[in-house]
Amino acid sequence: MNTASANVSQAELDKFGALARRWWDPQGPQRPLHELNPARLGYVAGRVSLAGARVLDVGCGGLLSEAMAASGARVTALDLAPELIEVARLHLLESGLDVDYRLQSVESLAEEAPGSFDAITCMEMLEHVPDPGSVLRACARLLKPGGVLLLSTLNRTPAAFALAIVGAEYIARLLPRGTHDYKQFIKPSELGAWLRAADLQLQDVSGLAYDPLRRKAWVGGPTAVNYLASAVKPG
Repeated sequence: MNTASANVSQAELDKFGALARRWWDPQGPQRPLHELNPARLGYVAGRVSLAGARVLDVGCGGLLSEAMAASGARVTALDLAPELIEVARLHLLESGLDVDYRLQSVESLAEEAPGSFDAITCMEMLEHVPDPGSVLRACARLLKPGGVLLLSTLNRTPAAFALAIVGAEYIARLLPRGTHDYKQFIKPSELGAWLRAADLQLQDVSGLAYDPLRRKAWVGGPTAVNYLASAVKPG
């Protein structure tokens, strides 16, 4: 793999690679992702019949990958942080699940296996890459006709800055400082334009709410901070 030519920031890889050792610890620095995961899985399962489906998880980390595999999906999962892939593969020994973890970019896989997947998930990843549109174009190429792309990201609003950065990283310390860069947050209108440019049809945008006190997340409500989206490749 040549990360120098990939759509990736080495600083972002280093940041998330440093968290790999405790990635699967529900009380660790990725606790919010663990608590978001049931809501993310519910959103995916509500739009894709996972049993027997061939699903790609992009920028995986592994939490959603294993949850979809446990629901019967045949999951391929990509990440460019070697430490995360290594730890995720080791976690399979504990979970007993079957996930094909790969240290590979989505753009590279799109060259190898176009039209291969019934569904693709890309959660909390687009705001961490230099060119989100490149990721979406690769996802569109990898989907079968009629396939579904499911996304989550952060809206570029004052509310998102206050809650996701100031609140979560500096006050409540739910996330390590520097996890997010506000300039990279994505407005739904921007996401919609990139999806159209990739010849994907936006189907839904839903808020993703999170209560750190109750340690619970749910789909619905405003999209001002976190939001989910689904798009389909025309059949």
